[in-house]
This record gives sequence, structure tokens and C-alpha cells, in this order.
Amino acid sequence: MTTTLNSFETAGAANLEEAIIGAIAEARTTCELDGSDSAGCAVAWDIVEELQAEKSDQQQAKLKKTSLENYCDRHPASVECLIYDV
Repeated sequence: MTTTLNSFETAGAANLEEAIIGAIAEARTTCELDGSDSAGCAVAWDIVEELQAEKSDQQQAKLKKTSLENYCDRHPASVECLIYDV
């Protein structure tokens, strides 16, 4: 199995769905080659599960933005949205 979770951790939200589809295809291939009871098969499906959980977490994070966060997304240069390092 050549896919690792680390290769998908940096995938953006737009590429996450593609990463999930690719991981599913690779998991199926791994399970066909190694057998459905193999450790490689289990790891491959764990990667799929982790990617799906990340997608779900990202969707939930979008829904839980405060009104200030929404405002700052639209007006990042406004005084209320500036962040200073102290």
C-alpha cells in the first residue's frame, strides 16, 4: 500500500473529495490483493475513515462561525478583524 494519511493532510477542502475517492479506490485494490482480513486492508479503510471525518469536521466548522468571523471573512482589513502579535 503506497497511500499514507500524511499525503492527504495538506489537501485543501476542494481536493478532499478527490482524496477520499482515491483512498477508497486504493483501499479496494489493497483488499483485493492482500485479502479483506489483512492489516493493509484495515489500514487502507482507516485512511478512508479519517479523510471522511476530516471532511465532516470542516463542514461543521463552516456552520459554527460567529457573526464576527463572518464579518471578518467579508471585510478582513477592518479594525475589528486585525490581529496583533504581542
